[in-house]
Amino acid sequence: MQAPDNLFNKPMIFLSGPTAVGKTKLAILLAQELNGEIIGVDSMQIYKYMDIGTAKPTPAERALVPHHLVDFIPPDYSYSAADFVDDCRTAIQEIRGRGRVPVLTGGTGLYFKALTEGIFNLPEISPLVREELSRELAAENGRQQLFAELQRHDPESACRIHINDTYRLLRALEILRATGKSWTSFIHQQQAEGRKSGGDRILKLGLYRERQELYERVNRRVKIMAEAGLLDEVKNLLARGYNPGLKSMQSLGYRHMINFLNGTWPWDKTLELLARDTRHYAKRQITWFKRADFTWFQPGRQKEVIDTARDYMAQNRNGEKIP
Repeated sequence: MQAPDNLFNKPMIFLSGPTAVGKTKLAILLAQELNGEIIGVDSMQIYKYMDIGTAKPTPAERALVPHHLVDFIPPDYSYSAADFVDDCRTAIQEIRGRGRVPVLTGGTGLYFKALTEGIFNLPEISPLVREELSRELAAENGRQQLFAELQRHDPESACRIHINDTYRLLRALEILRATGKSWTSFIHQQQAEGRKSGGDRILKLGLYRERQELYERVNRRVKIMAEAGLLDEVKNLLARGYNPGLKSMQSLGYRHMINFLNGTWPWDKTLELLARDTRHYAKRQITWFKRADFTWFQPGRQKEVIDTARDYMAQNRNGEKIP
């Protein structure tokens, strides 16, 4: 596993939460108050030409505070969590070189996790192991037997993984058979490396709203996106030659517009499904971030958030490690 080093021995602020919660405005305010620059932590806002559907900060907003890792690669570029970590580390160092504070904001939990805990470098799994597992899965009662094997040798993973989650079930057993170690043991190792790296010294701020309020904001956002020209944005991407099967083009909003253009759904149904799927995405984000070590605030408590950040910075005024 590639572990972080001493990246976290100087001030750094995370601001996260589910989609449509109100991160953008507060991140800008924090950066302005703390002499900071913003680093985007969003797996979709990285792409050029995809502004409306990703709720990317507007050019006017980006002019208020320097932004990094936003609107910088084409939609057909393959970009991984490891790429993000490399680019983010560079951005952090450059921001600090200017005597400013990195403010990382976004809703892609995997990127936050990769930065603070490192990237798994598991041994390569032999195709023979995968073929054997696939054969066993296809056999009578194969799924039940494989799940029982996981329960015996990696009970923590068995508690996390549903018996019908084929991908994760096979992945956990691949690791177990190829390495002799459980998937859980690798996760614990990753978490320990993250603690040793100092990732627990970051100020992690989270924004939340009551679920019904958040869902209403999601519904309004979908309506605003439609009125702002999301369909035309997708038409422009297709006219530029971007394949509708690209990962970026199959993300929230974009695949819905493509299905509308293909005649799969009428317009009203398209927007209804986009709102529903965005609500589901927000729910998954909430579940993920609840497991993370964030201090939670409602967006209306801006003064409290800023005071918390100022107190954190005061502890680190001279650049020492945070206790």
